[in-house]
Amino acid sequence: MLSHLLSHLLEKQNRGLLLDLVVFVANIFLMRTITHYFLQLFAAADNDNDLAQLALLVCAIAMWVLPAAGALLKRWHFAERKKLRQWHDTKLGGCLFNPIFYFCLNLVLISAINAGVSQMLFPKASDTAAVFIPMVFGGLILTIIQTVIIYRYFSPPKKPPEWEFLKGPESDLLGDICLFLNMILFQIAWNMFSFAGLGPPSGVTEFVGRLFFLCFLALLIYFPPRMFYLAEDIDKPRTWFTMLLANSPVIWHLLIGSSQSNWT
Repeated sequence: MLSHLLSHLLEKQNRGLLLDLVVFVANIFLMRTITHYFLQLFAAADNDNDLAQLALLVCAIAMWVLPAAGALLKRWHFAERKKLRQWHDTKLGGCLFNPIFYFCLNLVLISAINAGVSQMLFPKASDTAAVFIPMVFGGLILTIIQTVIIYRYFSPPKKPPEWEFLKGPESDLLGDICLFLNMILFQIAWNMFSFAGLGPPSGVTEFVGRLFFLCFLALLIYFPPRMFYLAEDIDKPRTWFTMLLANSPVIWHLLIGSSQSNWT
């Protein structure tokens, strides 16, 4: 029975479910510890620790690069599964998979990357027009390209990829690894809110309002790295439950609050 469930969970069409369960378990047992180390890394970076600043820059770059890499690696396989199972795009999917939201999120990431790169490479001239303007426009162009790469994932390729590796199962697995790592990095950012020292709700009204807001915010943060799999299981009622379940530990910590800030 257990082996059957595990085998079902590891099927390619259930990668989204697997991701939700991995995030849920990580949020219960590991994520707060990992997030605490990241907060220490931020503190070190604020104290001009070059290694800490480099580590945070690498993480920001990874959050920007990994979804595009996953989309490139998995696009052919997703199109083949979609053709085989004869999926049809839903109205909800057409609304959710709008590139504007992802583009805006990536602009925030590229702004952080630009700030880190310019500070490291041009510490004395990072705020001058000669450095600032090219980096802003370069970041904008790169983000447009990156968003196009990501959203081409949802449209079937007109011909098979020329690189044979992209048609093999290894590329699909490597794409999954990229998307899972990207989700973990987003979860670290999401968990940082639970260290902010938010006090307990003052009453039922604040409790309900905070619950609604946190569930909405959780979906906004969880949706971008999850949407590649959501394209395959958006029509399954369990999907929305498991997505909420994955975020429930963080929502709970924020909902009940804490007596003091844990940022330091």
